[in-house]
Amino acid sequence: MNTKKIKINEIFYSLQGEGSDAGLPTIFIRFTGCNLRCNYCDTRYAFYEGKYMAIDEIMESIKKWSCKRVCITGGEPLLQKNVYTLIDELLKEGYEVSIETNGSISIMKLSKMNVKIKMDIKLPSSGMHDKMLFGNISLLRGSDELKFIIWNKQDYEYAKDIIARYKPRCQIIMQPVWGSKIKLADWILKDEIDARFSIQLHKILWGNERGK
Repeated sequence: MNTKKIKINEIFYSLQGEGSDAGLPTIFIRFTGCNLRCNYCDTRYAFYEGKYMAIDEIMESIKKWSCKRVCITGGEPLLQKNVYTLIDELLKEGYEVSIETNGSISIMKLSKMNVKIKMDIKLPSSGMHDKMLFGNISLLRGSDELKFIIWNKQDYEYAKDIIARYKPRCQIIMQPVWGSKIKLADWILKDEIDARFSIQLHKILWGNERGK
């Protein structure tokens, strides 16, 4: 039995909405708590809401779906030390695991695990760009993702500078902040940036409905 506990905001089954695996059926485990307060955050309800669940409970709750793909998200999952134990249990049970993290906490331990890391680097419009650990970029592997959420041209130029300076070896994701009117796709093509343009598929399908 694994009775270690994690504070969980919600567990649900949906389509992955962002990144290289967008559109794939996925079980989401959303952790409670975040150390950042991005201006455009769309999951503020995860800052505090949630309940403590034993890892055994979490594992049991996801078995109601036949899907073997899990995304750990938040909030910020790396704030809770038992996230690594949960990952070990998921891998042991044959799940394909991805984890979303905000770029402000070391991914050293995570980078040694058989997971897909989906890491943000926050840009000026977030108000949190000075909280980033840029050393994390060198730890990202070819199978991982580095995501830039972009609100305006200043954000885009900032992201371009980071790409040029740190030369990430992983897949680069560029995504407009939901509701922004920027011509991000045109900028990517004009500058020949080798990045995947991403939109929030789940918001197109279901708006801001929770658990989707």
